[in-house]
Amino acid sequence: MSFYSLIIKPILFLFPAETAHRMIIKMLKLTSKIPLIGSIIRSCNNVSSPSLEREVFGIKFKNPVGVAAGLDKNGECFNELSDFGFSFVEIGSVTPEFQLGNPKPRIFRLPKDKAIINRMGIPCNGVRSVANNIKNVRHRTIVAGSLSKNSETSNENAIKDFERVFEMLYDFVDFFVLNISCPNVKDLDKLQDTDTLENIVNRLMSLRLFYDDNKPLLLKISPDLEKEQLDRIIELVMKSGLDGVVVSNTTRERISSLNTSPNELAQIGQGGLSGRPLFEKSLNLVRYVYEKTQGQVPIVASGGIMTPQNAKEMLDSGASLVEVYTGFIYEGPSFCKRILKYLKKCSQHQSVQSATKS
Repeated sequence: MSFYSLIIKPILFLFPAETAHRMIIKMLKLTSKIPLIGSIIRSCNNVSSPSLEREVFGIKFKNPVGVAAGLDKNGECFNELSDFGFSFVEIGSVTPEFQLGNPKPRIFRLPKDKAIINRMGIPCNGVRSVANNIKNVRHRTIVAGSLSKNSETSNENAIKDFERVFEMLYDFVDFFVLNISCPNVKDLDKLQDTDTLENIVNRLMSLRLFYDDNKPLLLKISPDLEKEQLDRIIELVMKSGLDGVVVSNTTRERISSLNTSPNELAQIGQGGLSGRPLFEKSLNLVRYVYEKTQGQVPIVASGGIMTPQNAKEMLDSGASLVEVYTGFIYEGPSFCKRILKYLKKCSQHQSVQSATKS
């Protein structure tokens, strides 16, 4: 077992989940202030190989593994996260104005399932604060901005919120992810109605024309969509020229195979489920989207990736990149390195097999 599993995780898990999250953010920020610490961490977690490199929607990634939205909510520690080997970090979701999110407690661990239930409600310091955080430091990694609206903004006026965040972050991020599928903001997922969604997408794509550089725009898809609605969204993605999709968000569903007791789940209540129980659902969705788009739309797989084998299965099923979050919490800071070493080893093995056959 690793030092993280033996010492650090048990200590962190003594605290409420949100308190532990804040502690992690503070520790990461502290490392940037201590000379040489960042360099040492980068050196210890560096796994490089041409086989790991990817070019996706016009951006060159040193490897296919990134951090999902929700860990670095306000763009405070994306560089420090990248020191652990990640090639990109998705910050946010970012809203136009400051909002507290839902009442606490709102994050719950399910250790028996290596899962988390959250109903955060997208707490955010507001786009102006986030923009200040990310523009005042030199980026050591690719940064994606997850876009959302304020909870108090009606769906009829949501397009204005998305416009504002998009415009204020445009010069400081490398690509965008449109988040209209978070299950923890009232009625947000209703923006997945294709008419409403089409208006938002078309508006952002039109705004993009006014900039010199063409920053990719992706759509984050819910795992809870009915097949008919999913097909309509895929059709919209193909028609609109969106640059890719993130598959998937957390799920409202309580997977029947959960080891956590029904009584414990009832006490927790509502929220989006992430972690190991979500993997099969996300994997099947990646396969479906890949088949429906005939591989023409880049997929970023996110949801339930808890082992290096999970990451490879997502990539083999059609994903171009993968994102982790809950896996990072349960498996620790070496998780990305383990994934990359496994992918590199698999690639080397395939190369040997190909050479032998030829």
